[in-house]
Amino acid sequence: MGEVSGTAAPARSARSGVAPRLLAAQTLVLVAGAATTWVVASVVAPSIFHDHLQQAGVEHTAAETTHVDEAFADSLIIALGVALFAAVLLALVVTWWFTRRIQRSTAAVVDAASRITEGRYSTRILSPGLGSEFDHLTDTINDLAARLEDVETTRRRILTDLAHEMRTPIATIEAHLEAVEDGVRELDEPTLAVLHGGTRRLQRLADDIRSVSRAEEAHLDLRPVPVSLDDLLAAAVAGAASAYAAKGVRLTVSTTPRLPLVTVDAQRMAQVVDNLLDNALNHTPEGGLVEVSASRPDPRWVAVEVRDTGAGIAPEHLPHVFERFYRADPARSRSPGGSGIGLTISRALVEAHGGGLSARSDGPGTGATFTIRLPVAPGSPTT
Repeated sequence: MGEVSGTAAPARSARSGVAPRLLAAQTLVLVAGAATTWVVASVVAPSIFHDHLQQAGVEHTAAETTHVDEAFADSLIIALGVALFAAVLLALVVTWWFTRRIQRSTAAVVDAASRITEGRYSTRILSPGLGSEFDHLTDTINDLAARLEDVETTRRRILTDLAHEMRTPIATIEAHLEAVEDGVRELDEPTLAVLHGGTRRLQRLADDIRSVSRAEEAHLDLRPVPVSLDDLLAAAVAGAASAYAAKGVRLTVSTTPRLPLVTVDAQRMAQVVDNLLDNALNHTPEGGLVEVSASRPDPRWVAVEVRDTGAGIAPEHLPHVFERFYRADPARSRSPGGSGIGLTISRALVEAHGGGLSARSDGPGTGATFTIRLPVAPGSPTT
């Protein structure tokens, strides 16, 4: 395998580029055109000239006619030769200049692509001004570099945050195991509960990462059935009632009469609503209010809103709230047991159903509203 790859590379590097090939092709076209013009003119023009002399009715001796024909042919060949030489030379100069521009432009694209391959995603290319095709090519390369730069930034942040999320449960498990080994603690029920809690948190983190990856790649096993939003929201609110009561946050639910049934995976959609309720509770202080409502803003969609009176979201953080592990305040710890990707999973699940999940807030201290939009199937009955 090593010998094959070693001999293939020189063959590729020895191959001529597009600019020399274009110049050679243009040269062949010009030379062929000049030669064709020369041959056709030399064959056709003297006979036409001789016919015109005969039609003019001017009497010439055979020697005079031969001399006139030769004079015309010679003058034609000389004039045509000079003209063709000048035209070919000028065309070659223009072709050389144009191929040089193309060569510099393609070299810039190749160089930029090489730098992007090396991981320098801040690379950008200026438009060479050679037409819309080259402009589109440079725009595509620049867009590719920008997206790769965003992906790399997100990847680094995700890895950093993932390490941070794993560090706490691992440190807790390690500390308790060391305490048991040193005899400081006994392997009793409270210790086992802490150890099991740490492993469950790691398991939940692994499951959540797998779930969001499958959802974003459209590999979820969804089982959509007609579902009543009234029943779904009522069940979610009932499940969260005790946690809200313990924190002292009021939770209400209201729906528009005669909402249509939506065709969704009931378990997955309940997971979305639960995530939104957990998120609202985590960011709403004691004495606050969380309102859950459902409506039909237009015939094609049903909307579910979860509105809180909590901390709110700053405008610069609003576009990022659905990113994995994103935290508006990096110094703030997550809620106990949270993996940091609940909103990411929720958006992926809603989009897998053909809907959308959005967030809005007027800024810090004004609360936030998360809106689920689900499509209504044609002819869907109403509740």
